Amino acid sequence: MPAAAQHRRTRNTRLARALAAACTGAAVLALPLIGATAASAATTAAPAVGTTPAGYPDNLDGWIRESLAIMAEKKIPGTYNGIYRNIIRESSGNPAAINLWDSNAAKGIPSKGLLQVIDPTFTTYHVAGTSFDIYDPVANITAACNYAAHRYGSIDNVFSAY
Repeated sequence: MPAAAQHRRTRNTRLARALAAACTGAAVLALPLIGATAASAATTAAPAVGTTPAGYPDNLDGWIRESLAIMAEKKIPGTYNGIYRNIIRESSGNPAAINLWDSNAAKGIPSKGLLQVIDPTFTTYHVAGTSFDIYDPVANITAACNYAAHRYGSIDNVFSAY
């Protein structure tokens, strides 16, 4: 396109765009502050987290802490961080997780629960005093940690699928 036919922006147009952008940015920054002031006036209670029969919060943190208490009684080694790291890798914290595609699943024994334990391993390493349900978070964690202790010394020594 010839130079004479190109549209030229004038100084006023550039200045107007710069001011519009600056005002829009200021509005975007101010809105959360205005909203925060109005929201702080409302007092709504957060939904209560249930508890396990042992009195721990019925969430990932509580399940790990309850498992650690049982593990301490049974002298099964492991730490919060080691358990948490493996749970996040294996199931992303979903106690109902099931793997229907790996080699175990192909043999008809899919990995299940927070730490993706297969039924024979769960049965062999089940810890007395926990549920016999492989999907029970505390039973799953405790059995998996018992297995890891026998096989690797501790769940803390597990850094990949086990």
